[in-house]
Amino acid sequence: MRRLSIAAVAALFIALSSPATAGAGNFTVINATGADFASLSIRRFGTDAWKDLSARPPAGGRGAVKFSDDDCAFDIQARLAGGAKVVWSGVNLCGATAVTLNRSATGALWVDYD
Repeated sequence: MRRLSIAAVAALFIALSSPATAGAGNFTVINATGADFASLSIRRFGTDAWKDLSARPPAGGRGAVKFSDDDCAFDIQARLAGGAKVVWSGVNLCGATAVTLNRSATGALWVDYD
């Protein structure tokens, strides 16, 4: 019986000391595209289910996004003023407090993280 108790305590200690994966949480989105966002949406990377985000910062602006998901990799889609759609694919939101969505004059897209 004593061996069983020691094994149970050891298993509990290992389980409690293992780091938990937090997933993605609230973040700030910064619009560095040079165009206003008409809409902003997000989906888990590799899925088709887009969800609207309440933040729609104007060019050069920022907006708070209330968000919680167990996953880390997401696609973020913006519909720009004028109708063009752009998608930043594979955005890592785990541990990110701010995500800057960039777009060059030639249309290249990239993300900067804080």
